[in-house]
This record gives sequence, structure tokens and C-alpha cells, in this order.
Amino acid sequence: MPLPRITYQSLAFVVAAGVCALGARGAVILVEDSSADEVREALDAQGMDWATVLADGLQVVIEGEAPTEVSRLHAMSAAATAVDGARVVDNMSVRPPSDVAPPAFSIEMLRNQDAVSLIGLIPAASDRRALIARAEAFASDDGVTDLLNTADYPVPQHWNAAVTYAFRALQILPRAKISVSEGHVAIAAISESAAQQAEYETTLSRQIPNGVSVDIDITAPRPVLTPFTLRFRIDAEGTATMEACSADSTDARATIISAARGAGLTGTVNCTIGLGTPSNQWASMASLGLNAANEIARAGASATLTMTDTDVRLIAGSAMNQSVFDGIVGRVENSLPATFSFTAELPPPPTEAEAGAPPPPQFYVTLNTEGQAILTGRLADDLLNTSAGNFARAYFGASNVIMATRVLPDGLPQGWSTRVLTGIESLSHLNNGSVLITPDTITVRGETGEVNASNTISQFLINKLGQNANFTVDVDYLEALDPIAGLPTPGECVAQLGALNDENKIAFDPGSAQIAGSSLRVIDAMADVLRGCPVDLPIRVAGYTDSQGRAEMNLRLSQDRADAVLAALRMRRVPVSSFTAVGFGAADPIASNDSEEGREANRRIAFSLIEEEGPAVPEAEAEAEVTALEEDAAAGAEAAAEIPAPEDAAEVTEPAATETEPEPAPETDTEAETDAPEEPAAPEVNIPEDAAPAPENVPRVVLRPAQN
Repeated sequence: MPLPRITYQSLAFVVAAGVCALGARGAVILVEDSSADEVREALDAQGMDWATVLADGLQVVIEGEAPTEVSRLHAMSAAATAVDGARVVDNMSVRPPSDVAPPAFSIEMLRNQDAVSLIGLIPAASDRRALIARAEAFASDDGVTDLLNTADYPVPQHWNAAVTYAFRALQILPRAKISVSEGHVAIAAISESAAQQAEYETTLSRQIPNGVSVDIDITAPRPVLTPFTLRFRIDAEGTATMEACSADSTDARATIISAARGAGLTGTVNCTIGLGTPSNQWASMASLGLNAANEIARAGASATLTMTDTDVRLIAGSAMNQSVFDGIVGRVENSLPATFSFTAELPPPPTEAEAGAPPPPQFYVTLNTEGQAILTGRLADDLLNTSAGNFARAYFGASNVIMATRVLPDGLPQGWSTRVLTGIESLSHLNNGSVLITPDTITVRGETGEVNASNTISQFLINKLGQNANFTVDVDYLEALDPIAGLPTPGECVAQLGALNDENKIAFDPGSAQIAGSSLRVIDAMADVLRGCPVDLPIRVAGYTDSQGRAEMNLRLSQDRADAVLAALRMRRVPVSSFTAVGFGAADPIASNDSEEGREANRRIAFSLIEEEGPAVPEAEAEAEVTALEEDAAAGAEAAAEIPAPEDAAEVTEPAATETEPEPAPETDTEAETDAPEEPAAPEVNIPEDAAPAPENVPRVVLRPAQN
């Protein structure tokens, strides 16, 4: 039977709805697949193969584990270039870091006299309280500002050595900024004078520990130079000498030195930077004069350039051709900077009468290496003779002056007494040398440990004799004579202490910390060595005993003996503020404790440099170590009691100090434990490895010019 018409219509409607639904579903799937493909292509183009793309209707879901948070953000940005960013769903995770890099530990140490600030990040294993205590040692009450933070990461290599060195530098420098990082220390400080600047730089450079690089930048106030002086000499063969040099800035100094090098000057040039320049054209005038002196030398004559403030004087040798000389002088005069006055002289050649004249009068002073000054030559009267002798004694010592002078007033020029006394005083800047005085010139020659001696002597002669004075200063600087640069290194100082200890071992009265009378001479010798060493040496005075007795008593005795040596050095006026006395008991034996000779060798004092300071051992751990040592000693004593003593063994007696507390083994050293001890063989004194001279470091030292 045919279906009703309405039934066909309903079926057609249902079929059409199904077709539409299927079409819509297909369209959605098509859109989803298309969006997912586009996002996947965008991620693949960025190399993000770790990401998975899923389509959820019109939304695109990104899943997967991103290597970093940055990668996750980049994935979202790449997806937003393919589809609308609002349709992208972030379902990604970030891979947890497997190895977090430790932070960069650093400390900024700031000191202004008694005020100290510590700023930075340090390892948690560092003893923060100990660092603050070290700063408080040279700061006023409440003078330390603690801005340190900690992080629980391993202590970097050379960190402790760098921190220890930085605190030594901070103690030496009253106004400084010191930056500490792993294996590196940067020092910026201010000194009160150029001499103090040199002392600081020398001391700090000598104390640099192994494995630590150091930048040293110490500035000093510029001195006031009166007058501003430059003196340059060059002979006909082109040998040049800079006897005095002043400059008002580093650029001016570089300009002057460059011109001097162009004129033939070689070797080290000392040019003092200071205040008081008469003109900002000083360096230009100096360069102009040096070039003129060079031209005269190339023409076959000697030349001397003297600049005193704004007065400039150029003297050529008599071999100079007049017309060539006039051309050189003319070029200088036409280029002369404002405010400067220029004088040029060409002496005439000597006449036959002058050539046959008797030699001029002379006065001669020599200073030998033993410090003796010998005065010879002519003086005008007895008063000058007495004055010259007293003047020399004031500078060289009453017992070091030998007078070999003659009073012959005939032929002496006016001002002879001034020239004589000036020559004696100029010699006081030398370690050894001579001064020759004639009516026309003064010649100073010798060796010195003063870096700027040539400059100082030249300025002094100009001040005393005037700008037109004719003189020659030929002075050599020797580092070995410099009282600062000639100091031994810390390693050399410790090696000398070890050698003295090796020759005559520091001994103590039996069972006590009293230094034996026979060892006082070696203590005196060690004090003499240390007084000639740099200040603030980081030296450890270590005390050791043999293994006899309880560990606690040995530790106490070794500490007392190390303290006794430190106190003895202090009484001999040795600066020991940077020394540390430590008792190690029976640790680190250098010989067997089974024989008297071995025990004698193990009872010793050793000196070493403190290279690094690790974290302080907690008190509980230290007590536990002592307890363990006591138990080991007791066990060893019990085991020894079970072994029959040899028939010829000496009878051992307890020291009086331990009779009230009998123990299985003696509590003190065994120096006096036998009734008739044999004379011990000369012990082999051990010098720990850290006491040996450290290999030379090559520090990067940056020397800055003096500033205001």
C-alpha cells in the first residue's frame, strides 16, 4: 500500500537534514585539518619538531614538552602567523632544567678610613661571620655595613685565595674599592703621595697568590712642581739624556716623550706629572725645543735645552755652523707659543789664549758604596771649609766624612760657596757617586734607588743656581738600591725563616712552651729577616708535637708553643698583625714516632705562607676530631702496653706536670721523659710545601697616572 504523501515529505526532509549535517561535518573537518596543517608547517619551519598539533573545532591545540620557556613562547608566536592567535590553545609543558648553572659569586669591598662596606653574593659554605670579623678588625665600632647574600652552590676554584688576598689589600689601603670574583681581584685605591703609591703597588704585587689575577689601579695626588722644568742634552754623536722632565697631564707627557724619542733618547724616561704648569702649551713648546736640539745634533754639534717655567734656553756646541744655527733658531722663534721667552746661544770657539790658560779651580766630592763622603778641592776661607764639612756630616753622618780640602782663595769665582754647598746637597740623593764643581759647570754622576732622582737633582740645581746654570746630571736608577722595590718576596722571606730553622731548630724547655735559651739567637735572626720583608706578610706559625701523650694535650702544647714564637717575634718589634699561630698536635709527622730521633724531628715549629683560607671548621667537628685522636692514642697505648719492653730500654718517667693525672701514655712531649737522654741527632727539619717560595706570578698591574 502506497505511503501517504506527508510521509514522503517527511522522509525527504530527514534525508536533506542528514545530507546537510554530513556536509557541515565534512566542512568542519576540512577546516580543522587545514588549520592544523598550516600550524604544523609553521612550527616545522622553526625546527620545533617536539610540538604536536591537534584540531578541536575551530581551535588549534599545541601540545608537547618545550625545551625552554623561550621555545614555548616562540611556538605560540609561530602558530599565530598561520591562524588567528585567539584560536591557538597552549597545552605545552616546559622541560625542567637538568643542570642549573651556579651564580657568579662576587664581593665589592669599599673602605673609607674606618668605614667598610661588603656587598655581593658569596657561597653558603663561606664563613660569613668570619668575613665580617676580618673587616671589623680595621674598622671603627659599627663601621662595617654587611650587604652580603649567600647562595648554596659549590665554592669556585681560587675563590678563597682571592677573598683572602682582597682582605689583605683592604687592610693596607685606607681608601679603596676592591672587587672580588672567581680567581680575580680588581683594586682601585687612592694614596697620599707618589712614594706611598709606589709602596702600595710593590707590596700588593708581591703578595699575589697562585691562581689569582690582579688589576691594581692606585692614584696619588699630583705634586706641585715649582718650577716646571725640562732639561735635555744631546751630544754631537746623537747620545741623548733627559735630566729633568715635567708634564701637566698624561697626554702632555706622551707628547714630550715622543719628541725626545725622535731626538734619539732611549731607555726609561721619568717625566713627573704635576700641578703648576705655566702654560697649557708646555708640551708643544717642549716638543718644539726638542726637535730643534735634534736638528743641531744632526748638524754635528752638541745641544742643551733647558725649560724653566716660561723661560726656554737652547745652547749649541761651538762646532755648530752659525748660518745653520740661525735657521734652526729662526724656525723656533716663528713658532713660539704665547707667553714663552726663548734664548738661543752659540758660544764662540776657544781662543789660543784660553786654550793655553791654567786649568780652572775644582771642588770634588765622592760618595762610595760604604757611605763615606770624601771632599777634595779648593775653598775660599776657613769658614767655608768648616761649613762644607758640617754640611756633609749632616747628610752623610759625622763619622763618614773625610776632609781633604785646601783653603786657596786666589782665582775662585763669585758664588763659589753656593756652588760647593749645592753640589754636596745634590749628592745626598745618590747611593754612591760624585760631584765635580768648576766655575762653569757642575757634573753629578752616580747610582741611586730613587726613581726620580735625576729630575729632583736637576730641579734643585736650577732653583739654587738659576736657569742659566750649566750642569750635567748622569744618574742611573738601580732597582736593587730601591728600599721598596728591593724588598724580598713573601716566599723568599719564608724560605729564609726555614733555612734559619734548619740550621738551628727552635727548641723548648721539656714539656713546656718556654723557648729554650739556646734558641733565642735564632729567634733574633728571624726577627732581623722579617723586619726587612714587606709588611702584612700572611705567615702561619705552626706548632707540632710527637705522638706521645693524649691528643688534646698535644694540641694544646703545640698551640702554646706556636703562640710563644709569635710573642717572641712581637717583643722584637716585628709587625705580626697578619701572622697566625696554629697548633696541629701530632698531625703531619715528618719522621717515625717509633724512635727518639723521629719524635725529636716531629717536635718542631714550621713557617709557611697562608695561600688560601677554606671555610672554617665548625666547633662540633673540631671537638669530634680531638675525641677521635684521643681514642686512637688510647688504643695505641693499650696495644703498646701488651708488648714487652726491650731489656735495654730507658726507664721512662712522667713529667711533674702530669703526675696528678696518670694516663696510659705521657701527656706531654718526651723531651725530658728519660733519665739520661742521649744527644739527639741533627733532625731533618721539614718545611711544608706551602712554605716554599711560590712560583712567580705574572700579575696584570695597571699603573694609572697621578690625579688630583
